[in-house]
Amino acid sequence: MRKALTVVAVVLVLLLIGGSAIQWLRTAENSPLGAAPGQDTERTPGDEPLPQEPDWCPAVEVISAPGTWESSATDDPFNPQANPLSFMLSITQPLQAAYDINDVRVWTLPYTAQFQSVQSRGEMTYDDSRNEGTAKVNGELAHIANTCHSTEFILAGFSQGAVILGDVANEIGTGHGAVPADRVRGVALIADGRRENGVGQNPGVELGGIGAEIALQPIDALVQFITPGASMRGPREGGFGALDGVVQEICAPSDAICDAPQDIGNGLGRAQELLAANGVHAQYASNGQVIPGTTANQWVVDWAHGLINQG
Repeated sequence: MRKALTVVAVVLVLLLIGGSAIQWLRTAENSPLGAAPGQDTERTPGDEPLPQEPDWCPAVEVISAPGTWESSATDDPFNPQANPLSFMLSITQPLQAAYDINDVRVWTLPYTAQFQSVQSRGEMTYDDSRNEGTAKVNGELAHIANTCHSTEFILAGFSQGAVILGDVANEIGTGHGAVPADRVRGVALIADGRRENGVGQNPGVELGGIGAEIALQPIDALVQFITPGASMRGPREGGFGALDGVVQEICAPSDAICDAPQDIGNGLGRAQELLAANGVHAQYASNGQVIPGTTANQWVVDWAHGLINQG
């Protein structure tokens, strides 16, 4: 009986991970997308001077990563149209309105953004979708870093996009990324499925849970049986390394994606709690209980303004 209850719990959590984003209702120059990660831009004495930057090089590039079903592989990274209700548009559109693209380039990750589950067998698997997204982000980072030697970066992502950018921040912060850590001004991860308490900074209320990918890792074999291609990878080895002080982990209390109970796979009671909390994941633009006095998207917009205007 206990095994059966565990299966029910896992199925419900997987549906949460792959399905919550579709409930979202928000209130409110060219690059080689598949390029390989770039080389370190530091130079040793005696090297030839760096080539002059193109006129279009911005001071800052903001890289935005939407969540599941909020993007497509063919979307326009400067004018995303795949999902007009994408949560990340409530952050990127105000930034695009505030700055000229030659000063602040806002680039939205175009990736498949799918999650194959018991309800969507024809979609790309979670592993393949996030691997595609990670490769494209690293390609964009490398392209801009190698072309525009003074450009610095701000990263912001939601849900599956937060997992992708959290993984990219982990690579950069531990010295294995597409750009050096000192070229990243800040990272905002909203509803990160690999969130850990004490890793990165929490600008919101105190949380007791952990990311669903960490909570489910001990029963990953069962997850794979139910939903092949959705690996629960646990915590990020090395955390955010040198970037720990500039990574903001934003999570709503009881959002089962980022604030899951640590014994998530142990029974029907936990499954019922997670199902009841399903709607929380879709309310970051209106939920005033995440960061007191504001909403998550407005906080990120203000935070980004501050990083951009610091010079």
